[in-house]
Amino acid sequence: MSNQSRRTVRLLPAGEGYLPYLWLVYAAAVFINPLVTDNRAQLIETAIATVVFLVLYFRGYWLNGRELWPILIAIAAIGAVLGPFNSMASVFFVFAASFAAFIGSSTLAWRIIAGLIVAIAVESALLHLPPYFWIPGMVFAGIIGAACIHTAEMQRMNAALRTERENVERLAKVAERERIARDLHDVLGHTLSVIVLKSELAAKLADSDMARAAAEIREVESIARESLGELREALAGYRAAGIAAEIERARSVLTAAGVNFECEVENVRLAPRTEGVLALAIREGVTNVVRHANASTCSIRIANDKDGCRFEIYDDGSGARATEGLGLTGMRERVEALGGMVAREVANGTRLIVTFPQGAAQ
Repeated sequence: MSNQSRRTVRLLPAGEGYLPYLWLVYAAAVFINPLVTDNRAQLIETAIATVVFLVLYFRGYWLNGRELWPILIAIAAIGAVLGPFNSMASVFFVFAASFAAFIGSSTLAWRIIAGLIVAIAVESALLHLPPYFWIPGMVFAGIIGAACIHTAEMQRMNAALRTERENVERLAKVAERERIARDLHDVLGHTLSVIVLKSELAAKLADSDMARAAAEIREVESIARESLGELREALAGYRAAGIAAEIERARSVLTAAGVNFECEVENVRLAPRTEGVLALAIREGVTNVVRHANASTCSIRIANDKDGCRFEIYDDGSGARATEGLGLTGMRERVEALGGMVAREVANGTRLIVTFPQGAAQ
């Protein structure tokens, strides 16, 4: 069987769930009148109108913004056309109101819902329709419309937050790449050029002046060793700029991501290597909060205790369900290499605890 023949037609976009199908239960109310009165012509008209409504209804879930105007107007028109003959047809106005929230701003949605309520009132007054047509239609158009407006606002806020977090992450990656490029260029660019030139010179002198060629090779070795030391220093500066710098970076990143930042840092004196590892732990912990936790608050605490130095980073998000990744594994290896320990608690959020023994302090 070909891939084309195995494709299934989706009535709703992925992620919508079962609720849109559940709401259709209310549309079944339009068949009450035709069935009770045993009016076959009205039953056929209602069935045709319902089929048209279902097409519009499912199509509406694939659209957004101004594209929903025709869907909303057509569904409301079905309710208006059936209203004089079917007192339950006001349910179509309610469905139209549910789509109003996703056309534009909340202000526009309220205006559309108000217009639908006015349309129900005007039709009811002109055609002397019974109260059980216009009362449910007006009341539930307002209630359902308000609920959908709230849902639409939450969706827009969540989408904006996701975009902001993605931008923060993207900008952080770009900044890191630019820093690596600058460091490598500053450290290696000139040095490698000198090494290439002296190596070429030594190759040319090898046949005519062996002593000078050997001197050039020794100088290349010296330059290479100096370059290696500079590269190590640059990488150390890139990987860990110190606790104070990482705390400020954490404050900036978390604030940009919309996470409330709390910090309590005691005057802890650490060996340079230990401070570098702790700075990396702060960076990894904050990165995990921004990427995975979906938290509203993150707190950092660094303090002395009877066993040495203790670092904690806590968030109230849902990242606790995530498995331990390469970043946390690498952190654990670096901390344990200095005699420290890493613990991760996942009750009511995530708490990462890093402890160093007394020997790590100076």
